[in-house]
Amino acid sequence: MRADAARNLDAVLQTGARLLAHDPATSIAAIATAAGVDRRTVYRRFSTREALMAAVHTAKLDACEEVLAQARLTEAPVTVALHRYAEGIITVSRKWPVDLQQARDEAATARLQRLLQDLDAFMARAVRDGVLRPGLPDRWARTLLTHLTNMASHEMPELTPAQGADLVTRSLLTGLGPN
Repeated sequence: MRADAARNLDAVLQTGARLLAHDPATSIAAIATAAGVDRRTVYRRFSTREALMAAVHTAKLDACEEVLAQARLTEAPVTVALHRYAEGIITVSRKWPVDLQQARDEAATARLQRLLQDLDAFMARAVRDGVLRPGLPDRWARTLLTHLTNMASHEMPELTPAQGADLVTRSLLTGLGPN
């Protein structure tokens, strides 16, 4: 793919992610205009809004998988891996603000489930390592982590990803108490 074509595709995908997250009924023509490309350019690559949304979901899943790999959830110390994960996911969520729970594609759904299983395994490791307390309901810690990173990503854009990760990590590990 030529460099300008790759830039156009990236612009269409990122613009599509932003606009479709805000309004799932956004037209391909509106996405093309906002991305600064001709509508025909988008239609040559994506015949429908659903095809474009599937490509956006794939791009976000690729980015999420990369974050999990870089966080080293199975090797790094739990608190280090948690901070790396939170910082990376905040960045990804801001770049790709679509909700992966909305993915209709079976392959995307399966990839999302694997990511969630990896996070559940990481949270189980955090319990085994004494970083999180035992006895919490299944998926509680992972669900809380997801909500905290979403809040830092979308409700607090004034925070840098590093600041958001600091708050997510401290909130998850120590709560909101004075220490």
